[in-house]
Amino acid sequence: MSTLVPTPGQTVGPFFHYALPYPGDRDLVPPGSPGSVRLHGTVYDGAGNPVPDALVEIWQPDPEGRVVQAQGSIRRDGHTFTGFGRSSSDRLGGYTFTTLPPGPMAPGRPAYFAVTVFARGLLNRLFTRAYLPLADGASDPVLDGVDPDRRATLVCAADEQGYRFDVRLQGEGETVFLTYPGH
Repeated sequence: MSTLVPTPGQTVGPFFHYALPYPGDRDLVPPGSPGSVRLHGTVYDGAGNPVPDALVEIWQPDPEGRVVQAQGSIRRDGHTFTGFGRSSSDRLGGYTFTTLPPGPMAPGRPAYFAVTVFARGLLNRLFTRAYLPLADGASDPVLDGVDPDRRATLVCAADEQGYRFDVRLQGEGETVFLTYPGH
């Protein structure tokens, strides 16, 4: 039996503002909810310019580190936490999510948001992780496999609103992107 080869990706966008946003897409929990945080940042291109029409998606476990399997990300009911959100970037390249902080999925491992970026000019989506600021002694196979000089591109900065995670598509300070066979 032969193995099927994935269809090559197409250049995506810039059409996201017309087709993909939906009410509550970026609010995994209602803004101002107890324990909620803001994950936000800017998507930059290779020249360091903001990308005004990118689309950022996150998947995350709940604060106890459990993978959420509840449905309802497309039509939010105001109380079910689904662990998925989508935010289009604004004219300054900014994106934002209101969510709960993810918990570590294994003892001693750092917590993170799984992040996917779609943007014009890309032939396929990009995968990365946004780790919460690392505690001393935290270890993770993905982080441990990244050149120490580039590891910081995978770590959020805590700020007064929650966490900031900028995405640099290429060039100096390029975010480390992950590959998954078949994607």
